[in-house]
Amino acid sequence: MVKFDEVRGYGFVAPDDGGEDVFVHANDLLVDKRAFTPGTSVEFELKDGDRGRKGYDVRIVAAPEGAGAPVRSGSTGRPGEAGRDVEGTCEVLSVAELRNELTESFIQAAPDLTAAQIVRLRDGVIALAAGYGWIED
Repeated sequence: MVKFDEVRGYGFVAPDDGGEDVFVHANDLLVDKRAFTPGTSVEFELKDGDRGRKGYDVRIVAAPEGAGAPVRSGSTGRPGEAGRDVEGTCEVLSVAELRNELTESFIQAAPDLTAAQIVRLRDGVIALAAGYGWIED
C-alpha cells in the first residue's frame, strides 16, 4: 500500500509488476481501512474504470513489521451486522463521519449525481442508520 487516506476513504497501491499506482476505495477493502498503512503488502483484483485501473477485493498479505493484526470485517446479511469483526463488535461512526464517508462513496460510485441528489441520498441513509443505532449522536 503506497498511501491510504482514512478520512477521504481511498488510497493507491504500487503494483509488483511496476506501472502506474492503482486506485483503491475503502468500499473495496476486505478488512478495516485502519489496517492499511504504508508498507502493507496486499493482494487485489484489478479492473479498468473510467479514470484508470482500480483495485477491488483488497486483502492484506503481510503487515509491516511492528504492526498488529488486521481488523477483520464481514457481514451476515442481517440488519446491524455489517462491519462486525470476528469478536462480534463493530465500529460506530459519528454522524459527521458517516456523512463524509457517504459523500465520498456517492461521488465515486456516481459522479454525475448533483449535489442536491447526494444530500437527499445521504440524509436518507443517515436516517436509516440512526434508526438501527449504527451511528452515534
